[in-house]
Amino acid sequence: MNTIRDLLLTAEKKASLAGKEESAIKLLMQHASGKEGYELIANLDDILTTEQINLFQSNVIKYLDENIPIQHLIGFETFYGYEFKVNNDVLIPRFETEELVSKVLELYDEHFERADVDVVDIGCGCGAIGITLALEVPTMKVMITDISEAALAVANENAMNLGADVELLQSDMLNGLIEENKKFDILVSNPPYIPQTEVVDSLVYDNEPHLALFGGEDGLYFYREILRNAGQILKNPNIIAFEHAYHHRDGMAKLVNEFFPDSEFETIKDMQGKDRITVIVNK
Repeated sequence: MNTIRDLLLTAEKKASLAGKEESAIKLLMQHASGKEGYELIANLDDILTTEQINLFQSNVIKYLDENIPIQHLIGFETFYGYEFKVNNDVLIPRFETEELVSKVLELYDEHFERADVDVVDIGCGCGAIGITLALEVPTMKVMITDISEAALAVANENAMNLGADVELLQSDMLNGLIEENKKFDILVSNPPYIPQTEVVDSLVYDNEPHLALFGGEDGLYFYREILRNAGQILKNPNIIAFEHAYHHRDGMAKLVNEFFPDSEFETIKDMQGKDRITVIVNK
C-alpha cells in the first residue's frame, strides 16, 4: 500500500544508504502531501493520490540521485520564521545567518534611541537579511543590494510576497551606493567568503551561484572592499555587522584595525561555538 508511512520508510532507507538526510525526506513528503509535520505524524496511514505519490517519488530521486537541494525542490527556505523563495540564482539562507539578524536587532536596540534608521544589506541574495530586518522593525528604512540582476529579482519577489517595504539597488559592492550618495546608520553583509581554492561540497558547488560563494584567494576580498569604502556611505554613529567563515577571526580583526582603527569591535561565536560574526561600532 502507498500510505504515507510506507512511502516515508522506503525513501528514508534509501536516504540513509546514500548518506543523505532522512529529515529532508519528511520535508519532501510535506511538500507533496500538503501536510505539516505534525499532520504527517497523525495521518501516517493515509493513502496519497497518484499525483502526490509521483511528485514525492520524483523529488526523492532528484534529491538522492541528482543531488538537487530540497529547498530548490520545494521552492523555499524558512528563515527567521519567514518563507523565502530560493533557486539557482541565490544562496540558500543558512541557520547561522539568523544569528546575524538577531545581533543586528540587538545592536539597534542598544545604540539607537530613534526608531527610523537607514540600513543597507550588501550582497543580499534572496533578501533574507534585509527583508527580515524590515519585517521585524518596520520603521527601519532598508535598502538591499546585489550585483546580480537575477538575485535581485528573487529578492524583489520575496519582498512582495512577505509585504516588506525595502528598496532594491543593483550595485557592485558599494559602488552604486557611493555614486548615489546614499548614507546609512547600519551596514550588514554576509558576502562570499570561501577561498577560491577551497573544495566545496558538491551539493553546494553544483547548485548555488559561484558568484555568491567565493571570496577571492583568502576568502576576505569582499570584506576588504566593503571596509575600505564603508566610510563613504556611513553616518555617525554607525554599526557594521558581518557574517564570515569561522577561521577568519584574525583576518577580520586585521581588516578592522586597518580601516577602522579607532572603532570598538568584537567577534561573536555562533550556537556551535564557532567564530561567525564580527560587529564594528563607531560612536
